[in-house]
Amino acid sequence: MKKFFDLLFKRQIITPILIFIIAIIFAKVTSFMIKKLFTRGKDSFEKKRRTTIIELVTKVLNFFIYAIAIMMVLNIFGVDTNGILASLGIAGVVLGLALQDTAQDLMSGIYIILENYYVIGDYIKINNFEGYVTSISLKSTKVRSTTGEVYIFSNRNMSSVVNLSQEDAGIFLEIPTAYEEKVEKIETALQEVIDQMKKEKMIFDNSSYLGVNSFASSAINYAIILYCKSGTQWKVKREALKRIKEKYEDEDIKIPYDQIEVHNGKSI
Repeated sequence: MKKFFDLLFKRQIITPILIFIIAIIFAKVTSFMIKKLFTRGKDSFEKKRRTTIIELVTKVLNFFIYAIAIMMVLNIFGVDTNGILASLGIAGVVLGLALQDTAQDLMSGIYIILENYYVIGDYIKINNFEGYVTSISLKSTKVRSTTGEVYIFSNRNMSSVVNLSQEDAGIFLEIPTAYEEKVEKIETALQEVIDQMKKEKMIFDNSSYLGVNSFASSAINYAIILYCKSGTQWKVKREALKRIKEKYEDEDIKIPYDQIEVHNGKSI
């Protein structure tokens, strides 16, 4: 047993263990303190933006903490770390030339954060894909759609992004209504729906009835515009359509729809 403890507490064994334990604790405490200091007292948007920056900073910081810990351990075992650093410098130049796309990803990741293109939690549209940003690294961005698909984009391909979260969301709706219905009656019904949703704080005060928008083959299309908090537009749209349908039923207002007549082959 004495030999076991003597072996366990030898400098080459206990010191590396202590170094890694201290490195892990230091990395976690540093990450926690940075997050607390930089998000305290900020609004939700600023917290999202800072959380994204903090995530990247802590990843880089943790890399250097663990790299220093590894170098210290190698020194204990008599490895010449100066030679390793010199070799890494040369290897870095070679890799930089070989991995130009990766370098572009890294630079694009920095620009995305500094220029505030989007942050974690934002709803964005890239090409024909829409979803919430779930992760940003210096190399790639993960976007999850509302149906659960996760798309991983290289940061260098994120130059044309539509951010749907930084401003209030606008919902434009056309309500088809039968020609025989009185315009005044429709305007009153739609305005009542809008006013009630404003009263319940579902939409903002600048939401409004716009008027007659177009004449279709079998209906007049009335238009309304609803403004709401970004990220809630789909829920608000569904609720608005539900309330309009119920209002039309209460007021006995007809919504036209296509109908098919089927005959049994006899002359009409």
